[in-house]
Amino acid sequence: MPSSPSSFPLTLPAVDLQPGKPPILHTGSTGDAASWAAEHRDALRAVVAEHGSVLVRGLGLRDQAETAAVFRQLAGAGGLMTEKEAFAPRRTCSDGVYSSSKWPPNQPMCMHHELSYTLEFPGLMLFACLGAPAVGGATALADAPTVLDALPTDLVERFVREGWLLTRTYNEEIGASLTDAFGTENRGAVENYCRAAAIAFEWQPDGGLRTWQRRSAVVRHPVAGRRCWFNQIAFLNEWTLDPEIREYLVDVYGADGLPFNTRYGDGAPIGEDTVQLLNEVYQSHTLREPWQTGDLMLVDNVRTAHSREPYEGPREVLVAMTYAVRLADCSPTVEVITA
Repeated sequence: MPSSPSSFPLTLPAVDLQPGKPPILHTGSTGDAASWAAEHRDALRAVVAEHGSVLVRGLGLRDQAETAAVFRQLAGAGGLMTEKEAFAPRRTCSDGVYSSSKWPPNQPMCMHHELSYTLEFPGLMLFACLGAPAVGGATALADAPTVLDALPTDLVERFVREGWLLTRTYNEEIGASLTDAFGTENRGAVENYCRAAAIAFEWQPDGGLRTWQRRSAVVRHPVAGRRCWFNQIAFLNEWTLDPEIREYLVDVYGADGLPFNTRYGDGAPIGEDTVQLLNEVYQSHTLREPWQTGDLMLVDNVRTAHSREPYEGPREVLVAMTYAVRLADCSPTVEVITA
């Protein structure tokens, strides 16, 4: 993640700050959106460094090619990241540019930090709306230091001591497949990846794969140094699922065979009341602004959690990730051992 410059061009419009909404920057006519992004990349970094995110409105992004060019300009020399360990499949639009995760439109994707269970994750998320839904579908945001401060001290202290455990069961029927997550079906390559990424694994009799990985729930921002509630504990927990979906999955795959679930770092289950508390704290600190077609959004992935709210009608939002950050550079509280 880049450090923020001390100043930015006077040509950048003032950021509109309103309660309950993310910072919004209204641009005038820009002509070539990719050239505008290149010219204002450092200025946008500065806004994100100050506020944690910014919604850019007025660029009028029209198609995948134009959006990909804008994303690459914003990424700069570091380029766009290739996603690994995805929890849900995406469509690849071009190198490093993806569709939103495939998720039922009527179900929310609760607050989370992208790939917070990996050893290297994006410092910056890039979103672009090429088609706004008729109802809902906002990519809502929440400030991670604020969420951390709002959580009960004893709960935070336990997660600081123990971290959190992500369990996954890969199959070809639900969730991300092995190929979606690891980019290969070769067992040897998958095993080598897991060993290098501090992921315990076990092959199942039916050919599926079960994995476990323990990570820190609280980290320090690699640039600002602030402590952040940084994880996917609530989102990937069984109690966040719609009750009927959870009941179906447990009935079909068993309690230990869910496509993903989270636990305390010592392996103890996380109660429904705790998951509900986490989601309620997120909800009370949520910022949202409905997408408009052509919008661009930049989000500091460590400082700011994001979600996707339920929607009706077609919705097309493209996603890219950049500025790779290593967990080791974020003062993790839980030891990670790699082979």
